[in-house]
Amino acid sequence: MTVVAGTTLAQVDPTTVQVPDVAWSLLAPFIVLAVGGILLITVTSIVPVLRGRGFPAAATIIIAAVAAGFLVPIWNRVEDDGAQSVVGGALSIDQFTIFVWGVICVSVFLVAALLDAYLRREQLDGPEWYVLMLMSASGGLLLASAQDLILAFLGLEILSIAVYVLAALHLRRSDSQEAAFKYFVLGALSSALFLYGIALVYGATGSTSLPVIAGARSDNLAGLNPLEDSSLMLVGMAMVLIGFGFKVSAVPFHMWTPDVYQGSPTPVAAFMASAVKVAGFAGLVRVFWQGFGFYFEDWRPIIIVLSAASLLVGSFLALAQTNVKRMLAYSSIAHAGFMLAAVQALAVEDIVDSILAGEALLFYMLAYTIMVAGTFGVMTLVGGRGDGAHSLDDYVGLSRSRPVLAGLMAVLLFAQAGIPFTSGFWAKFRVIVAAAGSGSYVLAGIAMLSAVVAAVLYLRIVVSMFLVQAPAVAHAATADLEADPDAGGDGESDPDLDPDLGAEAGSDARTLVVPRPASEIPMPTSAMAAIFLAAGVTVLFGVLPGLGEGVLEAAAEALAALK
Repeated sequence: MTVVAGTTLAQVDPTTVQVPDVAWSLLAPFIVLAVGGILLITVTSIVPVLRGRGFPAAATIIIAAVAAGFLVPIWNRVEDDGAQSVVGGALSIDQFTIFVWGVICVSVFLVAALLDAYLRREQLDGPEWYVLMLMSASGGLLLASAQDLILAFLGLEILSIAVYVLAALHLRRSDSQEAAFKYFVLGALSSALFLYGIALVYGATGSTSLPVIAGARSDNLAGLNPLEDSSLMLVGMAMVLIGFGFKVSAVPFHMWTPDVYQGSPTPVAAFMASAVKVAGFAGLVRVFWQGFGFYFEDWRPIIIVLSAASLLVGSFLALAQTNVKRMLAYSSIAHAGFMLAAVQALAVEDIVDSILAGEALLFYMLAYTIMVAGTFGVMTLVGGRGDGAHSLDDYVGLSRSRPVLAGLMAVLLFAQAGIPFTSGFWAKFRVIVAAAGSGSYVLAGIAMLSAVVAAVLYLRIVVSMFLVQAPAVAHAATADLEADPDAGGDGESDPDLDPDLGAEAGSDARTLVVPRPASEIPMPTSAMAAIFLAAGVTVLFGVLPGLGEGVLEAAAEALAALK
């Protein structure tokens, strides 16, 4: 006997074993990631020599590629037969789901390549990093496809718990443990609110199934009508939104983001900013558009406020930072504001405008995932041994010591700033057009202002890499010290003067920053391949924005049809 999600206890025959239908072929990407992680830890435990030497990274890249490969036949099947509900209707496999799954697989692919170089440098090479990332990604896939609030919660927890551990896994850095502790405590609070919100929604509608919640228009088993007794429903939606708001770093639920990004291992921060954020937005859109779509007039104004606050806080506070990881953390908050602007634009009566908003959101997800993974890839290499060289001063003169790396970083930063001929430009342009099309002209104006302010932020990093003439200043100051015995001490070089870090010269007390030698910034093949790929795709979508438009449109139509 098959049980459909949302079935009440009164409709269930207690003498019959209830077994839901499971179309395993449609769940192949989820199975590949989850089982792949289990096999990886098993194989490396049995054969310890495979714990290092690049095997875990190569295996993870292959697993992500295989999972992405299964998306093609699944897409074709859904295109022919329509959206599929599996596991008793608890999961939905449609073009929207498949697109998001593909983006998460891309993130795993790129971050695995960055992790390999990072772990070798830090002498932390081992499979546990990759296994946790695969487990987290499988939770993201579950969250993106969940048609039931209980499964959405399970997906959210699988996604999050593995990342809590990843943030703390650099055991020789106290900042890593501190970041993980903050992330865990606030994440546990948001999960509790999310679960309590589910309980209230269940109390209002009598079900946790999104299709049943969407169709709840009469009294439930408790005698409550969600249209007349709306308090439970509204409070429940608010608490669910808080849970998602934390996961996507939306203001005012963003307070953890700068500290956690700064303290976490840089490739882990890349995974947080890409796969975790994309999965969070996919879950938010599915729950609110498919389950709470009837109440969009109640939650859409809140989304607009969150979007505007995220855009302004993220862009302006980023300008005050001198640590590049914190800059990118606040930048991710501003990017969340752009995606929220697309989410609110979904909630319009005109189906054409809703599809355009869906296209804007999905394109932004893909473009942001690729360019932020590449950006954190460069930061992984520049961070050096100990992963601590993330000050803006550490990027001074990078164009002279590592011109290729500086050039790739510039391309990726220009994309995040929304410069033309990059995917970031079209991503922001689509969102602003969608916001204006939904009637949110003020929000569209705030988004344009945020883009301008953010451009200043990214240009600060580019200027440090290409235009700051620190080496010449440093040599001149050293000559002054040698010529002035009072400043340097009997004409001898000052023992406190470290040309790699800077020095204080006499009463001027000037801090002189000299770029590190190129030998201190290695360029491993795997990481450079990932960065080149990210930059190349970013430029490709900037020059050919219509590439893959059919796939994007089909996924957006599936998203718009959820309501």
